[in-house]
Amino acid sequence: MSTYSMPLKHPYQEQPEKAFWKKAVSNHYPLDITQWYTKKFPISGRPIATAGSCFAQHIGKQLKDQGFDFVDAEPAPAFLATESHLDYGYGMYSARYGNVYSSRQLLQLAQQALGKFTPEETYWHKNEGYVDPFRPTIEPEPFVSIDELNSHRNYHLQCVRKLFEDAQVFVFTLGLTETWVSKKDGSAFPMAPGVAGGLFDPQKYQLLNLSCADVIEDMVSFFKIVRRINNKMRFILTVSPVPLMATATDQQVIVATMHSKSVLRAAAGLLAERFRFVDYFPSYEIISAPVMRGQFYNPDMRTVSHYGVEHVMKQFFIEHQPPKKLKGKKPKETGQEDEDDVRCDEELLAVFGN
Repeated sequence: MSTYSMPLKHPYQEQPEKAFWKKAVSNHYPLDITQWYTKKFPISGRPIATAGSCFAQHIGKQLKDQGFDFVDAEPAPAFLATESHLDYGYGMYSARYGNVYSSRQLLQLAQQALGKFTPEETYWHKNEGYVDPFRPTIEPEPFVSIDELNSHRNYHLQCVRKLFEDAQVFVFTLGLTETWVSKKDGSAFPMAPGVAGGLFDPQKYQLLNLSCADVIEDMVSFFKIVRRINNKMRFILTVSPVPLMATATDQQVIVATMHSKSVLRAAAGLLAERFRFVDYFPSYEIISAPVMRGQFYNPDMRTVSHYGVEHVMKQFFIEHQPPKKLKGKKPKETGQEDEDDVRCDEELLAVFGN
């Protein structure tokens, strides 16, 4: 008498095609690879704010152009010509904070806006004037007085607080782990002192290369402080695919880049797994995955082409379908913004090095 035995079962038998390299990748032309992302929650009809490193500027522009409810908590004054908006930091993000490269920067921005942290260093000298250490390139020329600088900063922080109160989705692009901090109170700056203002003093400043645990701790603290005043806020994290312009470590710049991006990607993934109100969108993977053969980078192999931005946002909008446009309003073509429309403080480092 024969005994019938059930076939052995294991978890992979139930997995969809997207889980298998041969079916999802090998048998497809790179641009035909699909199912990069599945949204965790909807964003249509919700006020959306953005911040982050340079690549985040592309995301904000696409959200605006596709008709989402984009928050601009600190709009340009009416007297400022449109072509000068970016020169003064308007329209880059949802407030005039410039590029926010690290988790430590983001946390301290929220802490300052909500009255939880007051840095001891509030200005840097530059030429005959003064710049804000936390956004030193936000104006094309230095402020003429400390009072003028403080007035701009106080208004800016009020706008940031309003942003956190009004937005319901906050998209943050993690860019760097390397950040320069004050030894005195831990203030984190977007650039090393001396690059765009101030003077570098190794007795006052040090390089902090954030670990995965550091990034997670910063972001958890950020989530808590923001949701304490706005429990409707949800977060979409992504990692910038733009390599470092320069590293302050002793590593070769490619090695330093891979270290930094790996730390940020691991942290973002863990945060998305841990919190129901945090999602992760893989812009980093879509641009830099080996199967893409570097086709989305410009000849410098660092900046992302319009073509690349368009492909990334196409994957995003498959899940988050753009709202219907107002009658008569013609949206811009995806990826058609000018190169000069993206401002990156890191570009200033290109002139250094022996």
